Amino acid sequence: MTTPTKADRRTLKLGEALAEIGVSRAAFYRMRARGQAPKHLKLPNGQIRIRRADLDAWFDSCEVQEAC
Repeated sequence: MTTPTKADRRTLKLGEALAEIGVSRAAFYRMRARGQAPKHLKLPNGQIRIRRADLDAWFDSCEVQEAC
């Protein structure tokens, strides 16, 4: 088992992640309710953080292959 590096543990605040993927806070919460949001952490104070690796993996999973 490998130890996560500092880069692997980097988290983004919800606003940073939303700006990067271009969705509103309301759209994120709708996606979250449907189970379609990126994997995220909820801190004891209620704030949401998204790991950089989880956001990248989620974004990659949204890719659609078009048939010719």
